Amino acid sequence: MIAHARLASGAIAAGVLLAALASTACAGDACAAGDAPEPTAAQQVLLDPSAAALQATPPDTFHVLFETSRGNVTFDVVTAWAPIGAGRFYNLVRNGFFDGNRFFRVIPGGIVQFGVSGVPDVQAAWNEQALPDDPVRASNLRGTLVFATAGPNTRTTQMFVNYRDNEHYDSQGFSPIGRVTEGMGALLQLYSDYGEMAGLGGAGVDYQCMLAGGEAYLARDFDRMDRIIRATIIASGSATGAT
Repeated sequence: MIAHARLASGAIAAGVLLAALASTACAGDACAAGDAPEPTAAQQVLLDPSAAALQATPPDTFHVLFETSRGNVTFDVVTAWAPIGAGRFYNLVRNGFFDGNRFFRVIPGGIVQFGVSGVPDVQAAWNEQALPDDPVRASNLRGTLVFATAGPNTRTTQMFVNYRDNEHYDSQGFSPIGRVTEGMGALLQLYSDYGEMAGLGGAGVDYQCMLAGGEAYLARDFDRMDRIIRATIIASGSATGAT
């Protein structure tokens, strides 16, 4: 779930207000794109958010590598910044949730958003698993990694990276969990020509179609959209400055 906010320039920038997008649901042939992917054997654990494998306690700091279609991106996550969100991110990464995810909303000068599984059954299992909010302890500066929200206590799996300093998100409750330490250039190269999402004034991804069709829908209508190939925990230790 993504809340939406606006930059000073007027560009929509933080998440997508999913409650509003529900009214833009596409129907019938508009969403049809062949059979949606089924969960693989490795993804079975993701169908049960209460599974023990998804309840591990994260270390004080940990580093996550995203291998993307534009190159590698490394994040330092500081658990103390947002303990609840950091724990969710840690467990999703450990269990392969982000593998294959598309960067479905790329707004130059604003944010880049991801965190919807291309497997509809997997995403459906998490859509109602909202987290209570973490207090905002770190500012939404360039390169910070943040859970998207549709209002108080609505974080699930969707996340964004700030392309610029967006400190005005601090007062809106967007609580960063970490920051990019390597690979910001790869994120800046993500394909952005699809524009804003349908329902938010653009002709990009229709959120309800993405939920229903998953990767089949995205591959058919948004084949140039970049993706996370694999996300892995690579180490734990001290956080470093962003580059």
